[in-house]
Amino acid sequence: MRDTFDVPVAAYNVSGEYSLVKAAGKLGWIDEKRAMMEILTSIKRAGADLILTYFAKEAAKILNK
Repeated sequence: MRDTFDVPVAAYNVSGEYSLVKAAGKLGWIDEKRAMMEILTSIKRAGADLILTYFAKEAAKILNK
């Protein structure tokens, strides 16, 4: 897509995936913070210039530390 169009690439993290991470974290099955950052990092590595996510406020707090 980047080779065809000269526009920023946006990607989003769907609400179902967000809910799954939140529920699994609450139950202690996963490290919620690590899972969140892994998801967002993978989206960025895939080439997104902009990421839309329900994790935005949490991720911003972590990234601004």
